[in-house]
Amino acid sequence: MNADQRTRADESAAGQTTEFIQLAPAADDGFRIALNDAALIELRFENRRALLAPHVGGAIAAFYDLQDSSNMLHWLRPASADALAARNPLGMASFPLLPYCNRLRDARFAFDGREVDLSADGNAFDHALHGHAWRRPWRVGLVSPTAVELHLNHEPSDEPAHHWPYRYEATQRIELDDTGLFVTLSIRNLDDPPMPFGMGHHPYYPRTPATRIHTNVRAMWHATPDLLPTFLGAHPCVDALASPEGLSADAFDLDNNFAGWSRSATIDWPDENRSVTLTADAPFDHMVLFAPSSHPDQLCVEPVTNTVDFLNLDAPREDIGGGVLMPGEIIEARFGWIPRTRAIG
Repeated sequence: MNADQRTRADESAAGQTTEFIQLAPAADDGFRIALNDAALIELRFENRRALLAPHVGGAIAAFYDLQDSSNMLHWLRPASADALAARNPLGMASFPLLPYCNRLRDARFAFDGREVDLSADGNAFDHALHGHAWRRPWRVGLVSPTAVELHLNHEPSDEPAHHWPYRYEATQRIELDDTGLFVTLSIRNLDDPPMPFGMGHHPYYPRTPATRIHTNVRAMWHATPDLLPTFLGAHPCVDALASPEGLSADAFDLDNNFAGWSRSATIDWPDENRSVTLTADAPFDHMVLFAPSSHPDQLCVEPVTNTVDFLNLDAPREDIGGGVLMPGEIIEARFGWIPRTRAIG
């Protein structure tokens, strides 16, 4: 599957009854229109802003600094008015991945003697994609000028985006401060049997011909044309990511998972004298890098706890990630984005 096919697959997989479309990055005029959306929650810390869209899959709609009354410096690709009007998570700055990340082969898996079939969950792609939390509205809890809590309670049913057979609750605590924007993501098993799980977030970044990525990973999961993992091994991008120059976002056609992530990645715009660093706690030990050559405006560097199809892979846990929550057990972990600017001259 090429990047065009991947984009169309994401579009069809996303919707319950709405067909999402991949939208062009928001221009400043479109983003300013989006600022008038009354459903958004704005966090403020001095000149720093974050906009949240709980009704659009609990997504982050924008993260930026106000340079003056008319100029905004975006650290994530901002949502547009069209994306918000369509309630399209794929057009947001970042959205949550629960109760698993990426794809599950044929939308099926077996766990603890139970066969699970998610093929009729409204996720129209053959391989169930990104869980279902991004296709559900999140409830707003505590709100302050610099923080908000968003909640999702999942009860299995026959409705679209409700077929996951385990009861759970999830929370995002999203906080803005002088350092950056941080998310504490938690999930609790409310069911009687143990529940397999994975979690993560799906951020998009501004991408230019000069954009470079710096991080350390152990190895890359190579994949089939429809993006299912084949083997974990070497790739030239692994060394490039770790080099002093970093990896050019245009160097390879990538939509791959990486194991043994250092839990820190910097997206750098050297021609703009600025960068943003994604940091994460364990168990975000895996990373997804999406830098398609056919869509040079799109770039994702995603913190995740599991690789693609982890529930069907026969491989060591450190290579595939994921976990199991016992009845009543909760896990939480934090990640965030730390912006930096460099003096000119």
